[in-house]
Amino acid sequence: MPLPSEPLRKLGFLTIGLFDEADPGRGHESTLEIIELGERLGFDSAWVRHRHLQYGISSPVAVLAAATQRTRRIELGTAVIPLGWENPLRLAEDLATVDILSGGRLNPGVSVGPPMHYDRVKNALYPDTADSEDFSYERVRRLLDLVRGKPATDFSGVEGFEVFSDRVQPHSEGLAARMWYGGASLRSARWAGENGMAFLMSSVVKAEESEDFAEIQLSHIRTFRAHHPDGDRARISQGLVVIPTDSASPEQRAKYLAFAEKRTPRTATPQGPARMMFAPDLVGTSAEIAERLHADVAFREIDEVAFALPFTFEHEDYVQILTDIATHLGPALGWTGGSGE
Repeated sequence: MPLPSEPLRKLGFLTIGLFDEADPGRGHESTLEIIELGERLGFDSAWVRHRHLQYGISSPVAVLAAATQRTRRIELGTAVIPLGWENPLRLAEDLATVDILSGGRLNPGVSVGPPMHYDRVKNALYPDTADSEDFSYERVRRLLDLVRGKPATDFSGVEGFEVFSDRVQPHSEGLAARMWYGGASLRSARWAGENGMAFLMSSVVKAEESEDFAEIQLSHIRTFRAHHPDGDRARISQGLVVIPTDSASPEQRAKYLAFAEKRTPRTATPQGPARMMFAPDLVGTSAEIAERLHADVAFREIDEVAFALPFTFEHEDYVQILTDIATHLGPALGWTGGSGE
């Protein structure tokens, strides 16, 4: 079996936080309970996805603000906030506030590009500026500057009884070093490196130079590191869907296998005009999944992961999957974390 160059150093997980339209509170509470469980199991990080006008977390920063008050150690991340829906100055204020509340545990992941279905939502989102909004990397650069403490205005000082700052408040020292870019292309990998961000790789990538998923991720890793000031020490996290079955019931195993089988056809060839490649879901015992990961050329060059939980499973399924990842799969990958209690 091929071995990774280094054992797994940081183990994280990602959840979409689905909810029932008729009872959204229950779904949000489930997400918070899953994050609390992750801390008890010793996970290094918990990440939440971002969904607008859907039945998943639409405000990950607000959800993570709640999570800061129910955890004390685990890092909390967004994977990712699409900046096309955000005002960078307001988002910088929210991120800094939550980072302060967490004691410096926030890891904001962002991406750029027009909002999904922009033609249908632009009149509600940007009724006066829809045709002039900039959805390029410049939007990320604006956010980074504000998080790093660069001036947002040329005014500061006292006006009456009010005291004004020329930069975003609160300012959270250290937050800028924990800003991530979620990218699926060589261009994004290079941009993230050149701009000193950490890099989040997901289970979806663009088939540019290859049609082999692992080879594509490997090219992103090497491109990112080649352009980052920290080189091989720059933070990069691999995202894949893994579903260990060590403690699963027969019914759960059957459900998991059916889920993966239904999604497998899309992993065979690039999909759509953008030629997107999807990673196969990894279902099996932790030993079987570890063997497949050790043979993955991209995994062998990273020491940090954020394994994605499947979208549509039940709360008890996530408990079983996370428990098996922490107690079986993580150690099989060389992870030496443990209970956070």
